[in-house]
Amino acid sequence: MLDKLAGIEARYEELNQLMAEGAGGHYAKIAEYAKERSSLEEIAATFRTYKTVLKDLEGARQLLDDPSMADLAADEVRGLEKKQAELEEQLRRLLIPRDPRDEKDIIVEIRAGAGGDEAGIFAADLFRMYTRYAEERGWKTDIMSQNDTGVGGFKEVIFEVRGKGAYSRLKFESGVHRVQRVPVTEAAGRIHTSTATVAVLAEVDEVEIAIPDKDVKVETYRSAGAGGQNVQKNATAVRLTHLPTGLVVTCQDERSLVQNRLRAMSILRARLYEMEVEKRQQAEAAERRSQVGTGERSEKIRTYNFPQSRVTDHRIGVSSYNLPAVLDGDLDQFIGELIARDQAEKLGGGAVTPAAEDDDED
Repeated sequence: MLDKLAGIEARYEELNQLMAEGAGGHYAKIAEYAKERSSLEEIAATFRTYKTVLKDLEGARQLLDDPSMADLAADEVRGLEKKQAELEEQLRRLLIPRDPRDEKDIIVEIRAGAGGDEAGIFAADLFRMYTRYAEERGWKTDIMSQNDTGVGGFKEVIFEVRGKGAYSRLKFESGVHRVQRVPVTEAAGRIHTSTATVAVLAEVDEVEIAIPDKDVKVETYRSAGAGGQNVQKNATAVRLTHLPTGLVVTCQDERSLVQNRLRAMSILRARLYEMEVEKRQQAEAAERRSQVGTGERSEKIRTYNFPQSRVTDHRIGVSSYNLPAVLDGDLDQFIGELIARDQAEKLGGGAVTPAAEDDDED
């Protein structure tokens, strides 16, 4: 590890020198150097601190042989050894290969699963939860496509989240979410169990994944309007079918055909890229969390239990007993632990042990 860190520090200094020389006035090259330097800056700074601690620790240990300084030196050695261990752990985490998608904007797809109208209402609750989380972090959200249920819910809603680190924070939200509560439509007051599926996709540039025109069937139709003067007179909605995979994407929320087509292509690229990533990881025999299951009640990553005001993430065994706060976007308790567990696995800490299944009634 030390050899690798020394190499990173040397490269960081080399980049500083190259930027100081101006790269011959090639601004694109300077921008490239700046981006690489930024990615190495935290590692280089932490490694320098680590080397300083090692030097101080060596000096403190030498003082242990001096009877007049032994007690003070022993205290200093203990403090520096603790600092050394903390920095070594930090450096190990910093050396974990970063997912190149972590800094990308994302597309979030939420679909109602089992549970009828209540599942659609829950999908709307999840949509609000993620938009509130994004708002708290200063990210921007924008609905790309939606299919309302007519009772305040969504059969499907697809939206974009733009902000630094959006994918790195929300990528673990993919999966089946389960809710247990008395629906507003339930006259007898019986607790129902419903589900909604969430998929988090990193947005992909055209240069990252090319889709030949011959592979896409494009259909246009009239968007569903609100009635009166808002009814669309022209065919502005778009349905794209990717012929090799059978993937279908529709988009009708924009006012023009061009805008809807651009948005639909963005969603299609993200889905195809995710499929390629999954194929590659399976080929490498890497364990990967499933994006979305069938939406059946038995498949879940998190349960939102209203009677007990409890939210439980079954992958990590973490529960919150402040359900209203979670649905208002307070997700960092779960996201922080999921990131920490993922880093521990990559560092060789072993697989995450899932939480035991709860015995709540459906």
